[in-house]
Amino acid sequence: MKGYRKILIAVNNSKNALRQGLRLAQDEKCWVTVVKVIPPYNGDLNLTGIKNIEDVLTSGAEKEIAEIKDIAGAERTIVKTRLEEGEVHEKIVEVAADEKCDLIIMGNSRTNWLKKLFGKNVIEKVISQAPCPVLVVGT
Repeated sequence: MKGYRKILIAVNNSKNALRQGLRLAQDEKCWVTVVKVIPPYNGDLNLTGIKNIEDVLTSGAEKEIAEIKDIAGAERTIVKTRLEEGEVHEKIVEVAADEKCDLIIMGNSRTNWLKKLFGKNVIEKVISQAPCPVLVVGT
Protein backbone atom coordinates (compact mmCIF):
# COMPACT_ATOMS: atom_id res chain seq x y z
CA MET A 1 0.00 0.00 0.00
CA LYS A 2 1.43 3.36 1.07
CA GLY A 3 4.19 2.41 3.48
CA TYR A 4 2.42 3.15 6.75
CA ARG A 5 4.50 3.31 9.94
CA LYS A 6 1.73 3.27 12.56
CA ILE A 7 -1.76 1.81 12.27
CA LEU A 8 -4.63 2.24 14.71
CA ILE A 9 -7.22 -0.52 14.70
CA ALA A 10 -10.46 0.47 16.40
CA VAL A 11 -12.30 -2.65 17.50
CA ASN A 12 -15.89 -3.34 18.39
CA ASN A 13 -17.25 -6.81 19.07
CA SER A 14 -16.26 -8.09 15.62
CA LYS A 15 -12.74 -9.37 15.16
CA ASN A 16 -12.67 -9.26 11.35
CA ALA A 17 -11.37 -5.67 11.21
CA LEU A 18 -8.71 -6.65 13.74
CA ARG A 19 -7.53 -9.61 11.70
CA GLN A 20 -7.49 -7.64 8.45
CA GLY A 21 -5.66 -4.78 10.12
CA LEU A 22 -3.05 -7.11 11.58
CA ARG A 23 -2.44 -8.66 8.15
CA LEU A 24 -1.98 -5.21 6.62
CA ALA A 25 0.41 -4.31 9.43
CA GLN A 26 2.48 -7.42 8.70
CA ASP A 27 2.61 -6.54 5.00
CA GLU A 28 3.60 -2.95 5.77
CA LYS A 29 5.92 -3.89 8.66
CA CYS A 30 4.51 -1.20 10.92
CA TRP A 31 3.52 -0.61 14.54
CA VAL A 32 -0.03 -1.40 15.61
CA THR A 33 -2.15 0.13 18.33
CA VAL A 34 -5.55 -1.43 19.01
CA VAL A 35 -8.15 0.68 20.79
CA LYS A 36 -11.33 -0.49 22.46
CA VAL A 37 -13.66 2.32 23.50
CA ILE A 38 -16.32 1.80 26.11
CA PRO A 39 -19.13 4.33 26.41
CA PRO A 40 -19.06 6.65 29.41
CA TYR A 41 -21.05 5.50 32.39
CA ASN A 42 -24.18 7.57 32.96
CA GLY A 43 -26.60 6.63 35.70
CA ASP A 44 -26.88 4.92 39.03
CA LEU A 45 -25.14 1.72 39.97
CA ASN A 46 -26.92 -1.12 41.68
CA LEU A 47 -24.04 -3.13 43.08
CA THR A 48 -26.06 -5.65 45.06
CA GLY A 49 -24.58 -9.09 44.47
CA ILE A 50 -21.76 -7.80 42.23
CA LYS A 51 -18.45 -9.53 42.90
CA ASN A 52 -16.28 -7.64 40.43
CA ILE A 53 -17.23 -3.98 40.22
CA GLU A 54 -14.54 -3.26 37.62
CA ASP A 55 -16.15 -5.72 35.18
CA VAL A 56 -19.43 -3.88 35.54
CA LEU A 57 -17.82 -0.51 34.91
CA THR A 58 -15.68 -1.64 31.96
CA SER A 59 -18.39 -3.84 30.42
CA GLY A 60 -16.04 -6.83 30.39
CA ALA A 61 -13.63 -4.97 28.11
CA GLU A 62 -10.58 -6.39 29.88
CA LYS A 63 -11.63 -9.83 28.70
CA GLU A 64 -11.89 -8.50 25.15
CA ILE A 65 -8.41 -6.92 25.43
CA ALA A 66 -7.05 -10.34 26.39
CA GLU A 67 -8.78 -11.84 23.34
CA ILE A 68 -7.26 -9.13 21.12
CA LYS A 69 -3.80 -10.02 22.41
CA ASP A 70 -4.50 -13.71 21.72
CA ILE A 71 -5.52 -12.95 18.12
CA ALA A 72 -2.44 -10.78 17.65
CA GLY A 73 -0.28 -13.59 18.99
CA ALA A 74 -1.87 -16.05 16.57
CA GLU A 75 -1.14 -13.60 13.74
CA ARG A 76 2.43 -13.23 15.06
CA THR A 77 2.06 -9.51 15.56
CA ILE A 78 2.90 -7.44 18.62
CA VAL A 79 0.28 -4.84 19.43
CA LYS A 80 -0.16 -2.04 21.90
CA THR A 81 -3.67 -2.04 23.37
CA ARG A 82 -5.56 0.90 24.78
CA LEU A 83 -8.84 0.78 26.64
CA GLU A 84 -10.54 4.18 26.55
CA GLU A 85 -13.77 5.47 28.05
CA GLY A 86 -15.81 8.17 26.37
CA GLU A 87 -17.58 9.02 23.15
CA VAL A 88 -16.43 6.41 20.64
CA HIS A 89 -15.60 8.67 17.70
CA GLU A 90 -13.86 11.26 19.89
CA LYS A 91 -11.63 8.68 21.57
CA ILE A 92 -10.67 7.00 18.29
CA VAL A 93 -9.61 10.36 16.83
CA GLU A 94 -7.82 11.30 20.06
CA VAL A 95 -5.86 8.04 20.21
CA ALA A 96 -4.91 8.32 16.52
CA ALA A 97 -3.52 11.80 17.18
CA ASP A 98 -1.76 10.74 20.42
CA GLU A 99 -0.12 7.76 18.74
CA LYS A 100 0.69 9.74 15.56
CA CYS A 101 -0.99 7.07 13.43
CA ASP A 102 -0.81 7.07 9.63
CA LEU A 103 -4.01 5.02 9.19
CA ILE A 104 -7.13 4.14 11.18
CA ILE A 105 -8.84 0.82 10.46
CA MET A 106 -12.47 0.34 11.52
CA GLY A 107 -15.06 -2.33 10.90
CA ASN A 108 -18.56 -1.80 9.57
CA SER A 109 -21.25 -4.37 10.11
CA ARG A 110 -24.78 -4.66 8.81
CA THR A 111 -26.02 -6.07 12.10
CA ASN A 112 -28.38 -3.60 13.77
CA TRP A 113 -27.06 -3.81 17.33
CA LEU A 114 -23.48 -3.30 16.16
CA LYS A 115 -24.49 -0.27 14.12
CA LYS A 116 -25.79 1.35 17.29
CA LEU A 117 -22.39 0.93 18.95
CA PHE A 118 -20.07 1.33 16.00
CA GLY A 119 -22.35 2.30 13.18
CA LYS A 120 -22.39 4.61 10.24
CA ASN A 121 -22.67 7.73 12.39
CA VAL A 122 -19.49 6.88 14.32
CA ILE A 123 -17.61 6.02 11.14
CA GLU A 124 -18.69 9.26 9.46
CA LYS A 125 -17.59 11.28 12.48
CA VAL A 126 -14.20 9.55 12.61
CA ILE A 127 -13.65 10.07 8.87
CA SER A 128 -14.51 13.77 9.14
CA GLN A 129 -12.32 14.39 12.21
CA ALA A 130 -9.43 11.96 11.78
CA PRO A 131 -5.87 13.25 11.49
CA CYS A 132 -5.12 10.51 8.94
CA PRO A 133 -6.86 8.30 6.35
CA VAL A 134 -9.54 5.87 7.56
CA LEU A 135 -9.98 2.38 6.08
CA VAL A 136 -13.41 0.85 6.72
CA VAL A 137 -13.59 -2.92 6.30
CA GLY A 138 -16.70 -5.08 6.17
CA THR A 139 -17.17 -7.39 9.10
